[in-house]
Amino acid sequence: MSSLQNKHTLKFLTAGSVDDGKSTLIGRLLLDSKAILADQLSGIQHKLADDESYDLAKLTDGLQAEREQGITIDVAYRYFTTPERKFIIADAPGHEQYTRNMITAASSSDAAVILVDVTKINWEDKVVELLPQTRRHTLLANLLKVPSILFAINKLDAIKDPDTAFINVKRALEKFTQQANVTITDIIPISALKGLNITTRNADKHGNILCEKVYQGPSLLEALTALPSHVAYNTQAFHFPVQFVQKLQEAHDGSSTQHGRRIFWGRVAAGTVTVGDHLTVQPSGAKAKISKIFANALQEELHEAATGQSVGLILDQEIDVSRGDWLIAAESSTSQKEAKATLAWLDDEPLVVGRAYWLKHGHRWIKTKVSAIEHHLNIHTLETEPAENLDKNSIGEVSLVLQQHIPILPYNEAKDVGAAILVDTATNRTAGAVLFK
Repeated sequence: MSSLQNKHTLKFLTAGSVDDGKSTLIGRLLLDSKAILADQLSGIQHKLADDESYDLAKLTDGLQAEREQGITIDVAYRYFTTPERKFIIADAPGHEQYTRNMITAASSSDAAVILVDVTKINWEDKVVELLPQTRRHTLLANLLKVPSILFAINKLDAIKDPDTAFINVKRALEKFTQQANVTITDIIPISALKGLNITTRNADKHGNILCEKVYQGPSLLEALTALPSHVAYNTQAFHFPVQFVQKLQEAHDGSSTQHGRRIFWGRVAAGTVTVGDHLTVQPSGAKAKISKIFANALQEELHEAATGQSVGLILDQEIDVSRGDWLIAAESSTSQKEAKATLAWLDDEPLVVGRAYWLKHGHRWIKTKVSAIEHHLNIHTLETEPAENLDKNSIGEVSLVLQQHIPILPYNEAKDVGAAILVDTATNRTAGAVLFK
């Protein structure tokens, strides 16, 4: 069996401040891995004074507004394969107003590549001040428990002393992440535009290898290839959000081999379930037992299903179960009406304590109020400070009062059960990302 077959697909996002080179980096990875069709290549080619070059960022800017403004707005997903592995890349926007899109991408990623543009910071200083969005995206990736965080120090080809720049910026990143309790996987010097240290430790046209004297580590692609994929852990009790209810069709003669049972489809959010297990329906509290587990619409049967699997469940009796309900292990006692959470506030309007918001948890919508803001995080000092409200892109600790009981597990232990979003009831805008404690 080949090494490609032995490794799971790696999902990673590129993040960082605006114009740090995220889209160009992805374009370079696609170009050098030969994942671009000939007509796409001709569409991004332009003539320079000394050679042919490409506007690589255009490969990921799919919206007309992105092409017109030269920025990334929505998350763009691209795919490529090397002999060693398959990859899915999420190109997250750098603008502060689109931070919610970065959070969407990070929530399902195995790794985050956070770019640092040395041309925007005082790299000659021994104490380098990082850009706020570099710090914010790092903190959010860490909060969202992205397993691997890499920094790519970009545009080192555009300055006079790349070795000194790499040393000073690397020192600043290490100091910041140590204070923030963020584990770094790698810090890698690159030039996305020139393709230096992207797929291999290659030399430029003058024969120089980027930061050869101060960096002896892998290229960016080599580092990504070696990363582990996210593995879902099954240590928590079984939790299953019902996404769709299917009524089984009866045969032409009026009979049904399933005796009129319904199939409850969804994705296992935590734990494992086996045919014969006893379950509780939330919020009704009704009890039932698993009669069958289907792997797909063809009704191929399974004996067991685990975290991350999309399956259909049939219960041993007819009880009221609807989209948005949860099927959880009978012995579980995770249902709560009050909870504490970390909240990343994303709306233009500040968070208002005591105001009602919609909370979407799994496939269920309920009303909720933020009863208190415990504190917010100062991204510059990394200190927690008292706060009366949360402004856009703030990160804080809050207390929530829910209209109904919902099953909650800590986000650190089960992402799909421990995460929710707040939605403004008037505008229907996504207002905040909720990570239960």
